[in-house]
Amino acid sequence: MQAVLRRGRGFTLVELLVVIAIIGILIALLLPAIQAARESARRMTCRNHLKQLSLACLSHELSQKYFPSGGWGYQWAPDPDRGFGLGQPGSWLYSILPFMEQKQLFNLGKGMSGADKLNAAGQILQTPLEETNCPSRRHPGPYPNPLDTYYHNATAPPSLARSDYGANSGDHVQDWYAGPADISSLGSTPWRPDNFFGVIYQHSAIKIREITDGTSHTILVAEHGKNPDGYFTGVDWADDGSMFNGYDDDNHVQTWLGNLRRDTPGYQDYYQPIGSAHAFGANFAFCDGSVHMVSYGIVLTPEGLAIYKNLGDRNDHNVVPGTPDVN
Repeated sequence: MQAVLRRGRGFTLVELLVVIAIIGILIALLLPAIQAARESARRMTCRNHLKQLSLACLSHELSQKYFPSGGWGYQWAPDPDRGFGLGQPGSWLYSILPFMEQKQLFNLGKGMSGADKLNAAGQILQTPLEETNCPSRRHPGPYPNPLDTYYHNATAPPSLARSDYGANSGDHVQDWYAGPADISSLGSTPWRPDNFFGVIYQHSAIKIREITDGTSHTILVAEHGKNPDGYFTGVDWADDGSMFNGYDDDNHVQTWLGNLRRDTPGYQDYYQPIGSAHAFGANFAFCDGSVHMVSYGIVLTPEGLAIYKNLGDRNDHNVVPGTPDVN
């Protein structure tokens, strides 16, 4: 008997279009959930970075008996031969390197002189660290350096490492200062104002007992607000310096007025704002090592703004009864 071959029935064009449409709908439904999960993971990583930075600051306080200094000013690079505290021209982030398992970077250039030391300091200024950037905003870099072309004690590098976090310098408007013109004038020239009321600021050495409002009620480090247009360019004046140079608006934050907002293209704030790329609020690390996300909306009412300002002052005697937290 002759075998009968049967041809299998294939999909029609209409059926294929229906399947493709269903797949497209499912992808459209899943994408927001995937993006939300990714942002949640990035937000958690950001909190972990702040946790590491706050614990390093507390380890510095335990070791040196004071919190890391904010350094001398933005025209000064770190100097490994000047140790910690008031004698260290570099930033608070530089001073906590040994407490973040980065002692080799901290010691780069130690014992050197002349051009070798200047070049080593420039190398520090451009060395990025993963823990100093929020993954919702940008990778660690380094990024171009078109503006910060002069340092007293370093060769200005072509690129700089930048941080997305700033140390709390207080609740008053403070400008940024270049610092002393040279080391000989360090002790004789009044080169910084005396009305800083935060924990880490220009030429500071605050002891934990000086935080009379309580460590759980005082900000230590927070996310620094940025203009998204300048994330990667180095032309934003509030984000143009290295995270390792001395006191600058780039590496400190303040709680004055209502300068807490989500990063907004085209919006520029030079006066050490707190802000974030996250949708609902910014992450804060407190002096007890805890980390909280505070809602942007806290500054929209007089009561909330007062709480926000009080969190930035270590000893104004206005103790916040509880820490606002949106998650």
